[in-house]
Amino acid sequence: MSQPPSALLLIATGCQHCPSVLQSMSELVKEGKLSTLEVVNIVAVPERAKALNVRSVPWVKLGDFELVGMKSKTELEQWINKTNKPENMSDYFAELMTSGEISKVQEMVAQQPEYIQSLLDIMANEQSGLSARIGVGAVMEHIAASDALINAIDTIGSYCQSPNARIRNDACYYLVLSQHQNAKKYIQPLHDDADADVRECASDALEEIGD
Repeated sequence: MSQPPSALLLIATGCQHCPSVLQSMSELVKEGKLSTLEVVNIVAVPERAKALNVRSVPWVKLGDFELVGMKSKTELEQWINKTNKPENMSDYFAELMTSGEISKVQEMVAQQPEYIQSLLDIMANEQSGLSARIGVGAVMEHIAASDALINAIDTIGSYCQSPNARIRNDACYYLVLSQHQNAKKYIQPLHDDADADVRECASDALEEIGD
């Protein structure tokens, strides 16, 4: 059995929700759901918050996940179970984008381009909320014409064959953001797509990429 993850919790004196999160985290350590828990009061050690760019508490770090604000014990346990599993990064990105932290996702994708797949997982999930899908578009626009997006052309192109017209349309739009000729081979078939919106997107995309 793999070792439970470690956690870092930042709290502050006078914080309304910190005692509840601290109690939940402590219980999760006792139950063996967490291997270790480091607790830092940023009133006493403000430089720790500055180094981690933390502006609000309670703040929890679990692997690559950074959780801000009140979280119930059940929610914390759910995130613990998702820790260090790449396939769950899309859930984390959706959480961030739904709560308005798109810049955090942009930063993470810029640092680790392989996270583009997590964005595509959100795009391809028919259950994804509108806020999360809008967030994916904003992140893709942020990395437009970048090497990371160009290197993902073949992966994005595979979604152009999705039976879902919305997914085909989104994939077409992300391909044109690459501004690369290699994207055209995936966009061209969409010019005759059964869906009018997809056909329009493909037509605009081919015109924008040009020769």
